[in-house]
Amino acid sequence: MTILVTGAAGFIGAHVSVALMARGESVIGIDNLNDYYDPALKHGRLDWIAAQPGQFRFIELDVADRAGMEALFAEQGFDRVVHLAAQAGVRYSLDNPHAYVDSNLVGFMNILEGCRHHQIQHLVYASSSSVYGANEKMPFSEQDNVDHPLSLYAATKKANELMAHTYSHLYGIPTTGLRFFTVYGPWGRPDMALFKFTDAIVQGREIDVYNFGNHRRDFTYIDDIVQGVVGALDTVATGNPAWDGEAPDAASSRAPWRVYNIGNRKPVALMDYIAALETALGMQARMNLLPMQPGDVPDTYADVDTLHAATGYQPTTDIQQGVKAFVDWYRGYYQV
Repeated sequence: MTILVTGAAGFIGAHVSVALMARGESVIGIDNLNDYYDPALKHGRLDWIAAQPGQFRFIELDVADRAGMEALFAEQGFDRVVHLAAQAGVRYSLDNPHAYVDSNLVGFMNILEGCRHHQIQHLVYASSSSVYGANEKMPFSEQDNVDHPLSLYAATKKANELMAHTYSHLYGIPTTGLRFFTVYGPWGRPDMALFKFTDAIVQGREIDVYNFGNHRRDFTYIDDIVQGVVGALDTVATGNPAWDGEAPDAASSRAPWRVYNIGNRKPVALMDYIAALETALGMQARMNLLPMQPGDVPDTYADVDTLHAATGYQPTTDIQQGVKAFVDWYRGYYQV
């Protein structure tokens, strides 16, 4: 198959591209290589992908470029699409909201239109655990109402799920949304906690610890995430014949539309995460304890039973293993 991976120079996109190449798929990756964080890391991921066995072609393109996306779909003949390109980050959405509209809403519309006009077999796209917003019932379930987002980023991801449902209903396009819970591992994003903490500790700086360290997160290692993404791609969404409009299932539809949590289902206290990092680095962290950030949530915890039932998804990497793997990569990549 020929598979489009958007956001291919991103953290998850690079790993998914390598996994698909390894099993013989022809992967075309796109990314706009913006400067939300150091583009050198994105180029480094692309070099890493290119060094792996398999078929990969990279095209620099912004998903918000309507004419460019129309031409891409017309020229390449994709079978399936993994849409991971997005403007990420809860906190950054407070500072630059228009970037989220351009990438996450306009860009997603361009993806849906490409799928509509070119008979794409299956669209798998990134949603986010952020959609659970003000919800407090744990673990977060796809059956929960997600109408109370706490950040614009979360609102755009909820909007993506609604937009996908509309296109699945109107045009029969199979779509699957994956609500990612905190992903970490080698080649991770510099704006994420593990990368920022490692950077600061190695350089002898304090680490900023929000909510006074009282967060719990369903940290999920990248290899486990990739297993889930590829499994979802292989499990083409179908309509749910038992769906009832009077008692609607929030994660399925009569249309070929599905939404799944993809996490580790084992939330870890932030202080335990930091302790695992200290062990892996062999260094002590100096902490600057701060209040909760606007738009943030205290805890995340994924119920992944539905994804497991559909695809066999089974995360296996514990925090100590995963954090050590990141630290080993970080030391090698930055030669520290």
